[in-house]
Amino acid sequence: MRLSVADIAKAVSGEALAGSESSERIIEGVTWDSRTVTQGCLYVALPGERVDGHDFVSAALKAGAGCVLVTRMLDTATLEEATLRGAAVFRVRDAQDALASLAGAWRARLGGRVIGLTGSSGKTTTKNLVRDVLDASFAVTATTGNQNNELGVPNTLLSARLTDQAVVVEMGMRGMGQIHELCSFVRPDWGLVSNVGSSHMELLGSRENIARAKAELLEALPEGGWAFLNADCDFTAFMRSHARLDERGVHVALFDGSLEAGKRMGAFVQGREEAVGAGSAGDALVWAEDVALDEGGHPSFTLCARGFSRAVLESLSVAPSEAGEPPSPEDDTTQRVECRLRLRGMHNVSNACSAAAVGLAMGMPLQVVSEALSLAVPESGRAQVLSTASGVTVVDDSYNANPDSMRASLRTFAAMEVKGKKVAVLGDMGELGPFSEEGHRQVGVDAAQAGVEMLVCVGPLAQGIAGAATEAGLASEVVFCVADADEALARVKPLLCEGDAVLVKASHSVGLERVVEGLAS
Repeated sequence: MRLSVADIAKAVSGEALAGSESSERIIEGVTWDSRTVTQGCLYVALPGERVDGHDFVSAALKAGAGCVLVTRMLDTATLEEATLRGAAVFRVRDAQDALASLAGAWRARLGGRVIGLTGSSGKTTTKNLVRDVLDASFAVTATTGNQNNELGVPNTLLSARLTDQAVVVEMGMRGMGQIHELCSFVRPDWGLVSNVGSSHMELLGSRENIARAKAELLEALPEGGWAFLNADCDFTAFMRSHARLDERGVHVALFDGSLEAGKRMGAFVQGREEAVGAGSAGDALVWAEDVALDEGGHPSFTLCARGFSRAVLESLSVAPSEAGEPPSPEDDTTQRVECRLRLRGMHNVSNACSAAAVGLAMGMPLQVVSEALSLAVPESGRAQVLSTASGVTVVDDSYNANPDSMRASLRTFAAMEVKGKKVAVLGDMGELGPFSEEGHRQVGVDAAQAGVEMLVCVGPLAQGIAGAATEAGLASEVVFCVADADEALARVKPLLCEGDAVLVKASHSVGLERVVEGLAS
């Protein structure tokens, strides 16, 4: 962000408390953490239950903040300090709303394509893949980490540069209407929905309601925009219809990274739509064939694409404003290229195909897209593989979990070849509501089928994992229920030997990163 004090005041409708004479001063960057203030940036004093940003306004001014937003009157000494330092202070009704308004004002100045992204699982990994693919040919800003909420989304926009050709914005969802609210200032040109799963079932009650909430991103897309949807998701047709994409002239690009993608596309190309369902997964523009996992769980596959015009595919110099014309119906020539991921898990094939679709729509050649996918690395806490000094392999997938991502991790773990035994440390999954018992039981069945030789279940909800695992055939003497991460570490660590492998996964609140840290030390 690079705006004048006057621009900021107008965007947030702020009441000037100090520094109104500094209206032409240029403000660069924004933060609500006084410890990260940089010279000439905007500091937003966010009120909180435990920490109130107003208590740190003076510290922010001393650190060089050029403008401050507050929601209550400051003491005279602080206002005098602001005046002395040439900083402006504005009072707003709601700091979070002001941040969103400011992001909207900056969004209006951005010339690059803004791509919104959401999904029940794999959002952050997919966002990273889209970022890495586009970064191979364009100037890109993307959401950092998983900053996909009411603060993180505006921060992503405000971090974007005027020279960016693409801005990738990850959007989380905690309830109906939240994505709609985010889209009101993000104003996405394109949108990607990775999948519709069972996370947030507690809040929304059904997968159909989850699909409606995710479709709020699609409803925000303009005529001529692109929607990237998962052909292998059973709610894709529902979202497409619910958001009236075809009626409103939004181009739809389906991707399919499932094991059945190649078979479906083969049937479609040969005209046997009845084998796949007319207008369903056989319509995919990007898909994977010959998918396989190596001994480390890394997928390799043939990345396939059709329907993207050759003129766009062959030109790397095409500007974003000129790229991404609707796929030509006459151009059904399929292009294929081999691809191997550094990421682990079959589920990442789908994520890779979605990122490939975005890259191709931006005008990138398939070979360049594949090379970018092959270079992408996992983010911390997301299926990272560590080797301990004692020769134990630890699969750190402790960042978060829902039934869909848990099952995907177990499938990947099952495909890994290890010399010793396989141990799974699985914990509670939150926000599942009435689906919680069934969701945990499904994971227990998958754990038994994954061939683990020891299962440690952490937390009260995870007892359902343990019960279902033993019912599915896993011997009760190798299944343990523990209260917390510390007890899980104490149970597992003494039993590990060189050549063993441990999968660690649960909702973030369980704190299983402590198990990873303990095993690695």
